[in-house]
Amino acid sequence: QVQVVESGGGSVQPGGSLRLSCAASGTIFSIDVMGWFRQAPGKERELVAAISRGQNTNVADSVKGRFTISGDNVKNTVSLQMNGLKPEDTAVYYCYADLANSGRRYWGQGTQVTVSS
Repeated sequence: QVQVVESGGGSVQPGGSLRLSCAASGTIFSIDVMGWFRQAPGKERELVAAISRGQNTNVADSVKGRFTISGDNVKNTVSLQMNGLKPEDTAVYYCYADLANSGRRYWGQGTQVTVSS
């Protein structure tokens, strides 16, 4: 059994910052990739950023230069620092973890980020 739990999120004005954190726990041998997707109302879920066990990162063009992803392989955690937030960043953000031994993807429950003046 694997649990993925997010924290952070909330409401902020345009130009503000938020930090999302995520921790995976349970029966975990090794995690290949952890990252974040987001889904805005009426839109498909999209990848925001991901980080591999080797600390290689993949960041969506729409947030590049504003969002930074970081991870800790020992603690099985990942964080997303979001600066310069825009109204179009408003969405539910989902953390995920891809386990190396099973190849399965586990999702968090999602956390709301709202950017509005």
